[in-house]
Amino acid sequence: MLKNMLSGLFACAAIFPAVAYTANPAASAGMVVESFSGPVTVKEIASFKSYIQPLVPATDNIGNQWAQGASGEQTKAMGLVYEINGDHTILDKMLVFCDSVLSERNDLAPAPVGQHKIWTGRIDPVWPNDLSTTPIGTGGEQGDPVGHLGYCARLILATPSIWHLKVGSGDPKNYGADYYSRAKKYVTEADYSLDQHIFKSLLNLAHGNLYYFSVASPYKSGLPVPWNQQMMFNYALQNLAACHDILGDDPARATKYNAIVNASIASFFATGITSYKSKKGSDVYDWGYTLPDKSGEDNNHGSLDIAGFYRAYATGRYGVTSVEMTRFANTFVDVVTRGPQDYAGRINGTDGAGNSAPTTTVRSGYLYLAEFLPQQYGNMMGADFTVGKATGRIDQFSRFLWIKNRRNSKARQTDSN
Repeated sequence: MLKNMLSGLFACAAIFPAVAYTANPAASAGMVVESFSGPVTVKEIASFKSYIQPLVPATDNIGNQWAQGASGEQTKAMGLVYEINGDHTILDKMLVFCDSVLSERNDLAPAPVGQHKIWTGRIDPVWPNDLSTTPIGTGGEQGDPVGHLGYCARLILATPSIWHLKVGSGDPKNYGADYYSRAKKYVTEADYSLDQHIFKSLLNLAHGNLYYFSVASPYKSGLPVPWNQQMMFNYALQNLAACHDILGDDPARATKYNAIVNASIASFFATGITSYKSKKGSDVYDWGYTLPDKSGEDNNHGSLDIAGFYRAYATGRYGVTSVEMTRFANTFVDVVTRGPQDYAGRINGTDGAGNSAPTTTVRSGYLYLAEFLPQQYGNMMGADFTVGKATGRIDQFSRFLWIKNRRNSKARQTDSN
């Protein structure tokens, strides 16, 4: 069980109309795909390390910079690539970003970044994404900063051999000089954010642990939490449950966190989807942005939903099956994909405006689905990557490396048998 728990990845999702992700202009020329087959190569890792070296974390969460914005995507990407090869320089860079996100929390940061009374009337441990509103609101975007802290802590705690080592990037914020102390700090502060705002005020979990916003919340008062935002909260809870399991310090808290994630995942497959056959005869899904809608999720949020479900699947803990993930994959291949550089704006094959507008590229959450349709791996990765050429999309590149590594690992296991 512990091995399965530690083998998972934790990706992210988004909230509200999405912020377009752009490459950091200070970064290197790009990350290079050396091959689609075989193991992740030294050159591919080196290009990633070169790319992240000059990156600078955001100074606040305005515009959801720590959710689906640049710093949030960069943090998650560092975690994925570190999971592949265990390079401490990548982990140390991730720690720089996690130190920053913690220090920018509303109750810890000095004005003007922090010290704002939000809709609760308190200076809560949150990351405001818009200070122009009255009152200052919060929503699902609060899950991602907590998730970053939990993700980084989990990566450290999963490797006891590094616990006693000094953090290579130093301890400028006095969060813990060695890896174990830093991980403990992140877990403590992440739990505090959950206890003192997310559970205390933002969410109503009285409906069988299902996600609803509090009736007091100015955002979606009393309504079900949209699926992509549930994935953000799940990102935090899954990581922190794993941390507490490793630490063995608070089994009741770990049980609570897992129960909430289980309820979220189970409710989607029980009440959130419409199952049907594609024109190609495959079993596919349709679903909506939030209940009670069960159709018409847009391409952008659909990608974020998928990333969240893949995260749950990869842990082996929350009941998501390969059959269900294959149906997601069929949906992308049979319905969303209409031709080269032509992807429908909604997951049911129709188009709209904004987040529902068609795209000419594959959003990165869908890349995970190549694991379940191996015959489509080359088409999905080759749509936006060219061997020998560089990319500045760190979310796409890190997820490509993840699936490439998973494929190679499976191939090696098959050969050994």
